[in-house]
Amino acid sequence: QVQLVESGGGLVQAGGSLRLSCAASGRTFSLADINWYRQAPGKEREFVAAISWRGGSIYYASYADSVKGRFTISGDNAKNTAYLQMNSLKPEDTAIYYCKMGGDWGQGTQVTVSS
Repeated sequence: QVQLVESGGGLVQAGGSLRLSCAASGRTFSLADINWYRQAPGKEREFVAAISWRGGSIYYASYADSVKGRFTISGDNAKNTAYLQMNSLKPEDTAIYYCKMGGDWGQGTQVTVSS
């Protein structure tokens, strides 16, 4: 069973940055695609970014249009951890951010961006 633990959320002013982490255990990290999703109050959960691995290296990364150019997804195989670097944050980025590996989800971490 995979366990995913997100961290790094918090309160930040618009224009600021945060780096979220997703620590994975229970599965060979480098063989799994990692996805980040978010859910704002009253809204459905939406895709944010994804990273795919091949041979222990990043094969490709993809982003939602709303975060493209501001967010960067990455990972560290040695630490079994994925990251989401979020720059130029906007109030509309306020949400609970979740990481997903296969069919498993983390518990989420709250990101709040004040205007």
